[in-house]
Amino acid sequence: MWLRTAVALAATIGACMTLTTDAEAGPDFVGFAGQYSPGTIVVKTSERRLYLVVDHGHAVRYPVGVGKSGKQWAGVTQIDGKYRHPAWSPPTEVRRDKPSMPSVIPGGSPRNPMGVAALTLAGGEYAIHGTNAPGSVGGFVSYGCIRMLNDDITDLYQRVSVGTPVVVAH
Repeated sequence: MWLRTAVALAATIGACMTLTTDAEAGPDFVGFAGQYSPGTIVVKTSERRLYLVVDHGHAVRYPVGVGKSGKQWAGVTQIDGKYRHPAWSPPTEVRRDKPSMPSVIPGGSPRNPMGVAALTLAGGEYAIHGTNAPGSVGGFVSYGCIRMLNDDITDLYQRVSVGTPVVVAH
């Protein structure tokens, strides 16, 4: 009897340990179709996934949070900066919606929405960045930035450089 109970308990614990949400899954090496050069970042907002193309036919896939309704964008840009523990100044639109927000939130603050690292994108106020709100990854949550789990932005940060092409598609 005790053996059957122990086996059932072990099976239950094992099942609980393997259950994760998509946002908790982290990066995966996956098949990837498309005419993108290796090293290109492709964000598919409808999937809420970011792909780093490794070679023709494969990519590293990460779950991401993307722009909420009315805040999404699509286009081609490139990484123009890499920052660890960046301070953050809310863009004008965010300040307008949240006037009580401080003008600067220091890097490393638990209230800083940039998390542990940011890859800024040329031509705008957007970035691919970490988050201190991991539950937001996987949703339509931002003002246009691409939000990643802190472990995932750390991984991506090490894999890319300034000048890396970025394609954002719906």
